[in-house]
Amino acid sequence: MKSKSIQLQGPRQTQGTIQLPGSKSISNRVLLLAALAQGTTRIENLLFSDDTHWMLSALTALGIHVQQHADYIEVQGAGGLFNTANTETLSLFLGNAGTAMRPLCAALAASTGQFELTGEPRMKERPIGPLVDALISLGADIQYGEQLGFPPLLINGSRLQADKISIDGSLSSQYISAVLMILPLIAGEEEGSETELTLTGSLVSLPYIELTVAIMRDFGIQIEQRNERTFVVPSQQKYQSPGKYYVESDASSASYFLAAGAIAGSIRVEGVGSASLQGDKAFADVLTEMGADVRIESHAIEVRAAKLQGGDFDLNTIPDAAMTIATLAMFAEGTTRIRNIGNWRIKETDRLHAMATELRKVGASVEEGDDWIAVTPPRSFKPAQQLKHAIIETYDDHRMAMCFALLSFDQAGVTILDPDCCHKTYPEFFADFSRLTQT
Repeated sequence: MKSKSIQLQGPRQTQGTIQLPGSKSISNRVLLLAALAQGTTRIENLLFSDDTHWMLSALTALGIHVQQHADYIEVQGAGGLFNTANTETLSLFLGNAGTAMRPLCAALAASTGQFELTGEPRMKERPIGPLVDALISLGADIQYGEQLGFPPLLINGSRLQADKISIDGSLSSQYISAVLMILPLIAGEEEGSETELTLTGSLVSLPYIELTVAIMRDFGIQIEQRNERTFVVPSQQKYQSPGKYYVESDASSASYFLAAGAIAGSIRVEGVGSASLQGDKAFADVLTEMGADVRIESHAIEVRAAKLQGGDFDLNTIPDAAMTIATLAMFAEGTTRIRNIGNWRIKETDRLHAMATELRKVGASVEEGDDWIAVTPPRSFKPAQQLKHAIIETYDDHRMAMCFALLSFDQAGVTILDPDCCHKTYPEFFADFSRLTQT
């Protein structure tokens, strides 16, 4: 039974150590590549959440054998693209998992069979047109089931090939990752050919693209990154299982606990550090700029509280963790301005509007632009004024729920609606948060 709300009393202190669940971004990438690979892959520390559930469900429906064990899963790869030619149109429901919808769209466009990709109502509001356009330029046969540019999608698998392709990188890095993951498998126009992928527009979340490239290489793929906008991929390669793959802890989820340590007390987060593949490890650098006492190791980050100062931050490369900075701003002096985050508007909800709306409830002064937000806590313009207790809407967005938990470090506390929306990426978040923070 779902919880309608959770009330967090304040003020709180942080103390302790936590090993976080596996990264959502890495988990779904590794699941798909393991399914396409030759051989069986043992995946350890896989995140078990709504998003990975939808990917696993889709792969099973596509004929991939997945065996779950107590602390790992095994995926028996297809040794190439999917083939469901002997079945009717296969309908795959993907919830609101962008990390399943986008890469599966690309993989199925190059596979054999007919497919429908659909999801929750919010998924049908999240644009996918730039990815579909790029795939059509490769020869894909994709139709929109309802609204032009949005899921659901009707896909008739086709033989894809190209020597050159370009894709707009200004909306979502997931479009680029989706195309990159299928390029090794498609046919070139001649023996020994390769495909050159060029990114156009302003780039969003570049570290996530680099993450995709790193995982592809872990599965035996040759790929050359000539610069941040140009990738060259030899055609007709095969993904090869690495045998065992350990999914590192989720750096986006780490941000909530690291921020808690910066506000009051101390925290050690293990499984994320300077050696991590994920770009959100840079959240620790932002905490340092704001004045927190931060120590970064290869596979751990420690943060101790200190007086925090607002600032002006371009957080284009870490848009998910940037949400945590917006709520952390309530505990900093002055105004915190977060820029270059326009893709917040096409996530699980319009995060810019949602964040501005909910922060105003607790007394913040908030300015909102097309791709920026500026947050000033009430004490910065009225020294005697404190935060107000508020009931926070989460908009079925896991990150809204998790980052607003930080308001419990103020004596006013906070009430958060629909805390179970965290099941999308971190089902045990509030249990872990309560264990590591005390009133």
